[in-house]
Amino acid sequence: MGRSRYKIYEPTHPHFVTCTILNWLPIFTRKESVDIIIQSLKYLQKEKAEILLKQFRFYKKAHKKDRTYQIWQEGYQPKLIQTDSMMISKINYIHQNPVKRGYVDEARHWRYSSARDYDGIEGLIDIERFW
Repeated sequence: MGRSRYKIYEPTHPHFVTCTILNWLPIFTRKESVDIIIQSLKYLQKEKAEILLKQFRFYKKAHKKDRTYQIWQEGYQPKLIQTDSMMISKINYIHQNPVKRGYVDEARHWRYSSARDYDGIEGLIDIERFW
């Protein structure tokens, strides 16, 4: 996300980054939108891209024109993960978000969560379990 004033000074270490969907659009309510995002994330993983730190855009051909769509609002504030307990805390925070919002009763029930992987259920994208 190009214009952030925050910098990553230790690129070989994990960081916690939160991003907001542009205009708070409910893109995770449409399977077609989610499929595009999942495929884009898989591509970035395959290419070894820094998934969370690049501006996430996808392209769509429409009536002989290429269009660019921006997903995330610009700007982020990375937090260096310094300890195992901090990493576990951030993972738990992420997993509990759909529960806190009332979308599901248990984190593993949220289809788009890595909580499923941690519970032995295959998720939609591969996750890195060591840091």
